[in-house]
Amino acid sequence: MDNVKKTVFSGVQPTGRITLGNYLGAIRNWSPLQDEYNCLYCVVDLHSLTVTQIPAELRKNTLDLVALYIACGINPDKSALFIQSHVHEHAELCWILDTIAYIGELNRMTQFKDKSRKHADNINMGLMNYPVLMASDILLYQTDLVPIGKDQTQHLELARDLAGRFNARYSPTFVVPEGLTFKAGGSIKSLQDPTAKMSKSDPNENAVITLFDDNDAIRRKFRRAVTDCGSEVRFGEDKAAISNLLTIYSLCSGESVADAEKRFDGVGYGVFKDSVADAVISVIEPIQQQQKRLSADKSYLEGVLKQGAEQAERIARKTLDKVYRKVGLVGRIR
Repeated sequence: MDNVKKTVFSGVQPTGRITLGNYLGAIRNWSPLQDEYNCLYCVVDLHSLTVTQIPAELRKNTLDLVALYIACGINPDKSALFIQSHVHEHAELCWILDTIAYIGELNRMTQFKDKSRKHADNINMGLMNYPVLMASDILLYQTDLVPIGKDQTQHLELARDLAGRFNARYSPTFVVPEGLTFKAGGSIKSLQDPTAKMSKSDPNENAVITLFDDNDAIRRKFRRAVTDCGSEVRFGEDKAAISNLLTIYSLCSGESVADAEKRFDGVGYGVFKDSVADAVISVIEPIQQQQKRLSADKSYLEGVLKQGAEQAERIARKTLDKVYRKVGLVGRIR
């Protein structure tokens, strides 16, 4: 990988089904970064273990997500594409960072509080430690930029704090990462509650469009989407539901919101919703076809993952060797 370019790291958990919000807000924006930065894109399977998983489903979801990354434009010849658990340095660095992370700051994490409420019968240490492992993911690769949404800002701040804390205690070691935000698609909302983010963990299937939904399901979900008072197709604070649909339409069709408002002036919500569904299908359908083709080619995916893990591990090993030396551990003779 080119050492002159800045480094970008990002990853998604292989749990649930990747949503339209995940795609428009994050994954779609990764592909254009590949020519400008050294990019590492990871399937963060270790993170998913904080919630009880069905092993066979987790393995399938992991490989499906690898194929989906590629179908969404991630080029394994330009970026390191790998599975988190294939690079053991993630877990090793996490332990070192644990020794400088404070219980108080982990207790304050919003995601820990939310997940503790949702999974009250399984409040495990991994759930609390999740942000430290995320910091390890980022710092391991001397990452300059991390694509983030608003809900991840707190975790990035912890990674920055831990990098600064380690650097101050042991001498400069880690790059202190910055957030990389994307204006378009940053916050796609639920189709049933436009005040909430579209989430793959939402129990209401009508609230979420996934990248694995068939065309009929997509049309059905948009037809059932909540709307606002009146019948105007207009973007505004008093039109949260319609504004969300306009944003989705604009991002999928390439037409500006202003032009879309003109196009759907006076047509009513029913026609508008069907048009939004058509625009989304035009984006999702080719991705699904490519994803299915790639998923069927197991030898190709294995080759991609082997190559990606080797690329990632070369960088990770250098960082971890430096960290071990700084904290006083005796280096392994190779």
